[in-house]
Amino acid sequence: MNVKISALTLSALLLLTPSTLAQGAVRIMAPAAPGGGWDQTSRAIQTVMQDEGIAKAVTVFNVPGAGGTIGLAQLYNAKGDGNQMMTMGLVMVGAILTNASKVDLSRVTPLARLTGEYEVMVVPASSPYKSMKDFAAAWKGNAGLAVAGGSAGGTDHMLVGLLAKSVGVDTKKMNYVPFSGGGETLAAVLGNQVAAGVAGYGEFEAQIKAGKLRAIGISSGKRQAGIDAPTFKEQGFNVELANWRGIVAPPGISASEKATLVAALDKMHASKAWKDTLKTRNWSDLYMSGSKFDVFLKLEAVRVRGVLQDIGLVK
Repeated sequence: MNVKISALTLSALLLLTPSTLAQGAVRIMAPAAPGGGWDQTSRAIQTVMQDEGIAKAVTVFNVPGAGGTIGLAQLYNAKGDGNQMMTMGLVMVGAILTNASKVDLSRVTPLARLTGEYEVMVVPASSPYKSMKDFAAAWKGNAGLAVAGGSAGGTDHMLVGLLAKSVGVDTKKMNYVPFSGGGETLAAVLGNQVAAGVAGYGEFEAQIKAGKLRAIGISSGKRQAGIDAPTFKEQGFNVELANWRGIVAPPGISASEKATLVAALDKMHASKAWKDTLKTRNWSDLYMSGSKFDVFLKLEAVRVRGVLQDIGLVK
């Protein structure tokens, strides 16, 4: 049987191949200052794509400010640019709401979810709370128990709100103490200034392994290899949260341009170099691309709005 392929169809098929990306330059925006999580992720993508020959040249540039929403607005203004991507994540989903951003993630082109880090709740080693159940019993009787974490409306705050709701604590009365960085949260917990602290596992890892802190729960769906902490779920609290990072493109790019970018990210994810990067940086592999990520992003926006409404940060 003869199959006829028009020149237009053949051209479209060629555009869908990841090798197309290798012919041009790609720019990745890290919508934060150098050194942070989005910047590290952007530069890891840059290294792997170039080393694996997925893209001929990849440059990273930084646009810091307002939880990534300044960069998001700039990406929106780059309509139709099929050679640009932006790293983003859960923090941006919340920042869009708390900063009343005029541009939200429905205005850009989702490509893939890449990595994530799970959160832990810790108490000092001398604390009377041996488990999340112990802490929950005390918290239920005293909503004023202080829990430290990162900035208001961020991933740590979201987790504490989800836990409070699961425990039966009024989320608008909970005593969340925000700090600008993990080091300050760590100092507050070790100094017994708060009853507990919440952050990504990496922030507390050294002190947990040294026996100075006790991890009473982790926000993953199942226990994590190398981490001695029970999940909140297995202790009866239906809470799961990952501080995930993903990547999006400007609005207005063609279907073939989106397919080319997604295919390039799929190829990157499948490479040994990317797997080695995940291991070296201790990032959890939460890869999800294409239409699945489109759906996830919509659902996550709804979930985050609900959490931030519960804790009284947005209406």
